[in-house]
Amino acid sequence: MPTRPLPDEDATLALGAALAPHLAPGLVVALRGELGAGKTTLVRGLLRALGHAGRVKSPTYTLVEVYEVSRLSLYHFDFYRFHDPSEWIDAGFRDIFNGRNVCLIEWPERARGQLPPADLEIALEIVEPGRTATLTASSPAGEKLLAALPPG
Repeated sequence: MPTRPLPDEDATLALGAALAPHLAPGLVVALRGELGAGKTTLVRGLLRALGHAGRVKSPTYTLVEVYEVSRLSLYHFDFYRFHDPSEWIDAGFRDIFNGRNVCLIEWPERARGQLPPADLEIALEIVEPGRTATLTASSPAGEKLLAALPPG
């Protein structure tokens, strides 16, 4: 369970960029952390490294933002506004988790029991003056992704 210090926003962007070249279709990545912990910043770094030049915003109100980048269909979810896990079913997201798309999920605990297991969990914690990221693999695909990351 490697923990990485993220002293500033650039370090969070860099972690996202380091993950980017190792993403593969079907990966599910859970992003945990309180408001302002850097979840969307990490996704922004990842998308920039994949060549996305447009705006990257938190999908708090839209629930999902979709990006076609590099060779990937990437879905960035934010379930912060869910009050009950069954809202995930009502939103019709089940078909997106089909083994072909990369799914990055902020606030996965709000859809507990509905989501497929994450391959990788990234827990971001505010530790002034910066953040820490704890990365935990839960599948062979997650282990492969962790193993490919440079030490940090």
